[in-house]
Amino acid sequence: MQLDIIVPVLMSCALLWWISRGMTWTARLTVAAVTLVLIFCVLLFERSSH
Repeated sequence: MQLDIIVPVLMSCALLWWISRGMTWTARLTVAAVTLVLIFCVLLFERSSH
């Protein structure tokens, strides 16, 4: 894997852990899935625009 994929995923996981301390597991998984989809969409957009 490349660094431009690993770093945003790790940062979003850390942020998700910090924010989701009061959330249920279902809400945590939903937010994590949406975050990962957004990260991959941004990466795909950046790669296609170059």
